[in-house]
Amino acid sequence: LYYELSTEIFITYYRSFMFMNVCVSLLSICGTLHSVDQYLNIKLTDISVTDPEKYPHMLSVKNCFIRGSVVRYVQLPADEVDTQLLQDAARKEAMQQKQ
Repeated sequence: LYYELSTEIFITYYRSFMFMNVCVSLLSICGTLHSVDQYLNIKLTDISVTDPEKYPHMLSVKNCFIRGSVVRYVQLPADEVDTQLLQDAARKEAMQQKQ
Protein backbone atom coordinates (compact mmCIF):
# COMPACT_ATOMS: atom_id res chain seq x y z
CA LEU A 1 0.00 0.00 0.00
CA TYR A 2 1.11 3.50 -0.80
CA TYR A 3 0.10 6.47 1.29
CA GLU A 4 0.90 9.99 0.22
CA LEU A 5 2.64 11.69 3.09
CA SER A 6 2.13 15.38 3.64
CA THR A 7 5.07 17.68 3.15
CA GLU A 8 4.65 18.78 6.77
CA ILE A 9 6.77 15.83 7.94
CA PHE A 10 9.62 16.87 5.67
CA ILE A 11 9.28 20.55 6.48
CA THR A 12 9.54 19.79 10.18
CA TYR A 13 12.43 17.43 9.56
CA TYR A 14 14.35 19.91 7.39
CA ARG A 15 13.73 22.68 9.90
CA SER A 16 15.56 20.62 12.49
CA PHE A 17 18.66 21.16 10.33
CA MET A 18 18.40 24.94 10.31
CA PHE A 19 21.76 26.67 10.55
CA MET A 20 23.63 23.48 9.63
CA ASN A 21 25.58 22.92 6.44
CA VAL A 22 23.69 21.01 3.75
CA CYS A 23 24.22 20.32 0.04
CA VAL A 24 21.52 20.72 -2.60
CA SER A 25 21.74 18.83 -5.87
CA LEU A 26 20.42 21.64 -8.09
CA LEU A 27 23.78 23.19 -8.93
CA SER A 28 25.94 21.23 -6.53
CA ILE A 29 25.58 23.97 -3.94
CA CYS A 30 26.49 23.61 -0.29
CA GLY A 31 25.59 26.14 2.34
CA THR A 32 23.96 26.83 5.67
CA LEU A 33 20.26 26.04 5.70
CA HIS A 34 18.51 29.27 6.63
CA SER A 35 14.85 28.42 6.04
CA VAL A 36 12.39 25.98 4.47
CA ASP A 37 8.77 26.84 3.66
CA GLN A 38 5.62 24.81 3.02
CA TYR A 39 6.57 24.33 -0.65
CA LEU A 40 9.99 22.97 0.38
CA ASN A 41 11.64 26.09 -1.03
CA ILE A 42 15.07 26.40 0.52
CA LYS A 43 17.09 29.46 1.46
CA LEU A 44 20.84 28.93 1.88
CA THR A 45 23.42 31.34 3.24
CA ASP A 46 27.21 31.26 2.95
CA ILE A 47 27.03 29.02 -0.12
CA SER A 48 29.89 27.38 -1.94
CA VAL A 49 29.85 25.60 -5.28
CA THR A 50 31.29 22.09 -5.32
CA ASP A 51 32.01 22.22 -9.07
CA PRO A 52 33.22 25.78 -9.80
CA GLU A 53 34.40 24.99 -13.33
CA LYS A 54 30.92 23.87 -14.31
CA TYR A 55 29.12 26.76 -12.55
CA PRO A 56 31.54 29.74 -12.56
CA HIS A 57 28.64 32.21 -12.48
CA MET A 58 27.75 30.99 -8.98
CA LEU A 59 31.13 31.80 -7.45
CA SER A 60 30.18 35.36 -6.52
CA VAL A 61 26.82 34.37 -4.99
CA LYS A 62 26.77 34.20 -1.19
CA ASN A 63 23.06 33.56 -0.47
CA CYS A 64 20.40 31.91 -2.60
CA PHE A 65 16.77 30.87 -2.73
CA ILE A 66 16.05 27.52 -4.39
CA ARG A 67 12.57 26.64 -5.58
CA GLY A 68 11.48 23.36 -4.01
CA SER A 69 10.20 21.88 -7.29
CA VAL A 70 13.69 21.84 -8.81
CA VAL A 71 15.49 20.21 -5.89
CA ARG A 72 16.39 16.60 -6.61
CA TYR A 73 17.75 15.87 -3.15
CA VAL A 74 19.22 17.55 -0.08
CA GLN A 75 22.30 16.01 1.47
CA LEU A 76 22.12 16.35 5.24
CA PRO A 77 24.96 15.92 7.74
CA ALA A 78 25.11 12.16 8.37
CA ASP A 79 25.96 12.45 12.06
CA GLU A 80 22.88 14.64 12.67
CA VAL A 81 20.27 12.55 10.82
CA ASP A 82 17.75 10.71 13.01
CA THR A 83 16.10 8.32 10.53
CA GLN A 84 14.12 6.65 13.29
CA LEU A 85 12.32 9.92 14.03
CA LEU A 86 11.40 10.39 10.36
CA GLN A 87 10.25 6.78 9.99
CA ASP A 88 8.09 7.01 13.10
CA ALA A 89 6.45 10.22 11.88
CA ALA A 90 5.79 8.69 8.45
CA ARG A 91 4.31 5.55 10.02
CA LYS A 92 2.09 7.58 12.32
CA GLU A 93 0.74 9.69 9.45
CA ALA A 94 0.16 6.63 7.27
CA MET A 95 -1.84 5.00 10.05
CA GLN A 96 -3.95 8.15 10.45
CA GLN A 97 -4.66 8.22 6.70
CA LYS A 98 -5.58 4.54 6.76
CA GLN A 99 -8.37 5.16 9.29
